[in-house]
Amino acid sequence: MKTFVEDTSIVKKIWSTTDITLFIFAGASAEFALNKQVDWLYFTGKLPGDPIGRLFSTVKYAQYIIFKEEKEAIASIEKINTVHQNVESARGYKISNEGYQSVLYMLIHYSITSFELLQRRLTDEEQDEIVSTFTRIGRHMQIRDIPSNYKEWKKMYEYQLTHNLLNSSFTSDLFQQYKKHLGAFRYFLLLDIQRILVPKQVNHLLDLGRPRFVQLLIPVYRLIRKHRWHKQLILMMVPRKFKEQVKAMEQR
Repeated sequence: MKTFVEDTSIVKKIWSTTDITLFIFAGASAEFALNKQVDWLYFTGKLPGDPIGRLFSTVKYAQYIIFKEEKEAIASIEKINTVHQNVESARGYKISNEGYQSVLYMLIHYSITSFELLQRRLTDEEQDEIVSTFTRIGRHMQIRDIPSNYKEWKKMYEYQLTHNLLNSSFTSDLFQQYKKHLGAFRYFLLLDIQRILVPKQVNHLLDLGRPRFVQLLIPVYRLIRKHRWHKQLILMMVPRKFKEQVKAMEQR
């Protein structure tokens, strides 16, 4: 049975690993808050009302697409398209192609940077494979003008960072919601992980500053990961009510 993503794909390796997946969304949560079209999720009220729950919902959809049989994955993407169309209809106008591109490109960026931070450097072929996989998803989502390889993506992503990010009232409110739902200590960890992962333009717009103690702990953490002693640490880093969702993220 053919799956949407080949079993040997680096994308499956990245998205089957809980801490890497959580780091992807830790970084993306910073950049997404700057997206000029973040107001769309404020329109539904789902993101500010439950940002952490929204994270796990997004992870669930993404993993479903990556790990399921091709027909099921495509049907899931079409369901996402329908949800977006319903929101567009309710609001009276469409989400721009650039808005969709921005989300697709940030998932590529944080998939690469999170894996390389916690595991190893990716080869050129693996970087191309990550881009081509997300490009396939993007095409099924009817996103136009998207790259087919890493070199093309890099140029387009840098353009997006310069032209399609904005620190707005939605940005500050969203970070306040992160803090409210995570608590002070977990929020502090989130910011420090973001300082390591985000591009310079994102750091500048958010005024995150330089990494603090998490960067110093990464070499130790990578050693712990080799012996699989890190799983309890992961569970400690998320609010109690989401522990079952974290356990469910470990795809094999």
